[in-house]
Amino acid sequence: MKKEKDRYDRQPAFLYERCMPAWWPALDTQKKITTIRKGDAIFSEGDEVKGVYFMIGGVVKVHKHWGEDKELILRFARQRDILGHRGLSTHSAAYPVSATALSTTRVCFLDLAFFHSTLHVNPGFLFDFMMFFADELQLSEQRMRDLAHMTVRNRLAKTLLYLADHFGIDEGGYVGFPMSRQDIASFTGAAYETVYKILAEFCASGIIKTDGKKIAILDAGRLISEH
Repeated sequence: MKKEKDRYDRQPAFLYERCMPAWWPALDTQKKITTIRKGDAIFSEGDEVKGVYFMIGGVVKVHKHWGEDKELILRFARQRDILGHRGLSTHSAAYPVSATALSTTRVCFLDLAFFHSTLHVNPGFLFDFMMFFADELQLSEQRMRDLAHMTVRNRLAKTLLYLADHFGIDEGGYVGFPMSRQDIASFTGAAYETVYKILAEFCASGIIKTDGKKIAILDAGRLISEH
């Protein structure tokens, strides 16, 4: 990780928009902006919780161990998302998940004590943080139900639609962020070989097309019907 001394524009940042202007000087003093290289961990499952991270740019996968030598990706974080909040607990001092950069990523870090102070002083930020937490909890519960009740083919169709919605579509018609087949499999909760085979079937059926890591959805209606 490379620490930066320069200050970024505070106006579009999640923190500054939701904290009182009187709190901005404290943010300027306490925040630490860091650049993480693609493939590097921001924090790892089991690490001591030291603070919370606010995404400025880039893409990060939030994941945890799932069986022997496997991982389950819980979500993909991007600009304006929050990382590390799952470690906030009165029962544990360790992160229950890992966060790894999928591209060059910039984050704003607040240590735990200052983050708690920010929550106490800024009711608007506290409310929005609570809603972010609630939304993520609902998404996690839905994904657990999907893992229990949907087939791999159904879950993969839902994954592709989610990626298109989450990252948008580029000028070439492809999902806005190229995703490795392994990460798609880990997010779907399935074996790589199974996901690779079903993607090939979707291509042969004209539902999607691929170009390396890039995927374009050609028939969203048929993907929707799959789940």
